[in-house]
Amino acid sequence: MRSALFARKDKLIIFADTIPACVENFLDNDVKFVPGVGEARAQLLDRELGIRTVGDLIRHYPFRYIDRTRIYRIAEVTEAAGLSYVQLRARITGVSYAGEGRKRRFTAYAQDASGSAELVWFHGVKWIEKRVETGREYIVFGRPSFYRGELRMAHPELETVERALSRRAESGMQGIYPSTEKLGNVLGAKGLYQIVCNAWALVRGRIADPLPAALRARYGLVPLAEAFADIHFPRSQEALRRAQHRLKFDELLGLQLNIQARRTERLAKSDGFLFSRVGPAFTAFYDEKLPFPLTGAQKRVVREIRQDTVTGFQMNRLLQGDVGSGKTLVALLSMLLAVDNGFQACMMAPTEILARQHYATLCRMLDGIGVRVGILTGASKARERREALEGIASGEIHILVGTHALIEERVQFADLGFVVIDEQHRFGVEQRARLWTKNARPPHILVMTATPIPRTLAMTLYGDLDVSVIDELPPGRRPIRTVRYTDSARLRLFGFMRQQIELGRQVYVVYPLIKESEAMDYKDLTDGYEAISRDFPLPRYVTAICHGKMKPADKEESMRQFKEGEAHILVATSVIEVGVDVPNATVMVIESAERFGLSQLHQLRGRVGRGGEQSYCILMSGEKLSHEARARLDAMCETSDGFRLAELDLKLRGAGDIHGTLQSGVALDLKIANPTADVEVLTRTREAAIELLDADPALARPEHRGLAELRRRYAGGEARDFSKIS
Repeated sequence: MRSALFARKDKLIIFADTIPACVENFLDNDVKFVPGVGEARAQLLDRELGIRTVGDLIRHYPFRYIDRTRIYRIAEVTEAAGLSYVQLRARITGVSYAGEGRKRRFTAYAQDASGSAELVWFHGVKWIEKRVETGREYIVFGRPSFYRGELRMAHPELETVERALSRRAESGMQGIYPSTEKLGNVLGAKGLYQIVCNAWALVRGRIADPLPAALRARYGLVPLAEAFADIHFPRSQEALRRAQHRLKFDELLGLQLNIQARRTERLAKSDGFLFSRVGPAFTAFYDEKLPFPLTGAQKRVVREIRQDTVTGFQMNRLLQGDVGSGKTLVALLSMLLAVDNGFQACMMAPTEILARQHYATLCRMLDGIGVRVGILTGASKARERREALEGIASGEIHILVGTHALIEERVQFADLGFVVIDEQHRFGVEQRARLWTKNARPPHILVMTATPIPRTLAMTLYGDLDVSVIDELPPGRRPIRTVRYTDSARLRLFGFMRQQIELGRQVYVVYPLIKESEAMDYKDLTDGYEAISRDFPLPRYVTAICHGKMKPADKEESMRQFKEGEAHILVATSVIEVGVDVPNATVMVIESAERFGLSQLHQLRGRVGRGGEQSYCILMSGEKLSHEARARLDAMCETSDGFRLAELDLKLRGAGDIHGTLQSGVALDLKIANPTADVEVLTRTREAAIELLDADPALARPEHRGLAELRRRYAGGEARDFSKIS
């Protein structure tokens, strides 16, 4: 069906006769046809916010609202008040100009009974000077700033008092939309809001509802058109709440329809490899090579994996386990099940360091068992690469460990039956999926993460995966003592580091940056390395350095020095966040700890405490911390429970990049829903999706046509990057 077109002609909106009845086709029209947009602004909206269609614009929701009923006196607007937007009633007492050409600036001087303010325009001077009349009273709306203590507003919105008083009474709530600096310069303070108003005038009578009336009634949902209206132009706080609830429900239902459909599809295919026996490799390792007795949680997970591999269905399991809980040992036992049944296995790690460490660990543990392990990374030398490729193609290599190099086309297995992906959130959906295709029939999949996710959220968000949790630490592990210091305690810190080194221990010092950033006043690695080298001079103390921009060989040499005890201190960035295992290291110092998220802090802390000695994590921070940063650091000092920290982290940061961990490839392109904060809505949509798909798996019924479209909108692809949004 042809797309509808509409254009401006004599200031009227003319619609083509071919506008389709289907709302989605209508909303798919190019945003450039919305009055006030045009070709150039459409390109800018696409580039800055990913808004390409009318539907994208209508689904670009305000992130907060301001009260347009409150009018401040100028004297009330101070720096201490911390107001983000204000509305004034003031008279223009004069104007002035400065600069020339493109740098021309227009200033209007506003005054009320309590004080005065400057209103400044750097763009659109010709337009605004015609609309500002000296001696007239205006309603002024904008973002306050201060210059030498005096109130100034750049590019404020102006409206004559007469016009403001003549307008129909409204709720007084005006949306503030996510934008960028470039967009703000072009559109001004109210530009996005005005464009949304224009778009809404076009579509308000053409909103078809994707949800059947019975479903809306069951869950108490307002119609979609009403929700769109009240999210952009709220009639009241209650109307806004109902609108937000409805739009969150739609987003999460679209997500759940995909997740549950993929799970149903997977379970309907009995094409998984059968691991029918527990053979000599598993038995020999279990009886003779286990480094320590398995915990109850590890035994439970091994049983769950064993049960999956004898059903005839492909396993697709997520294994969560806190730092140091023994996930790698569970993965090895699982891979040995594959080997005993005539299949190959592989383990993919996100970094060269971690892959090499896994390789060394597996070789050591499997020595004498008759299981051959290979390694393949992007930095593999020609001989190592050739041996790995030939060995897996012939079947001589039973277990291959590697990085992203494993997904290259030339990597061909003889019979791949089991895949382990470590720290799976570090891989994109497409990268992981390419391992599935290394066989004509998909191998069993075990994805592992040391970033715990609250179980309710995991079961709902990862509905297409079976979830296992290792919630016990191996015996002998002592809790890590965590404290926070500021720069005033640095001499005390260095004294403690020396004390630990004299006891034969080793120390990590981690920085958030490699080189100093002028924009951020944080400790950087290069200065830190020089300072530590001065305070811990050779030959008594050896300090190594490791960061992501080093050559692989240099990085490997630094890690070797530290692992083998030749270096006492390792100064690094968060490149050592995962996988580095040095049992003799007992101190983790994290500089500018407020710069790290809770998940990273917890991962870094997990690099120590791997031996039998008491270990310490020292969080170095500035004196002045934001409320959120202080909450993170306090939580780190109060608990070492990864699941408790995960719940707090998700509350503080929101869903963040959770979409990167979705095995199904579902796009978590959520504009308003937050899986962390909206767990109740998420749970209800999961329940609704399961019931709908049980009754109509293909959503082929006429009343489910809108649901099928909703599912398609969230089926596949990665979410857009909104990191630029202010």
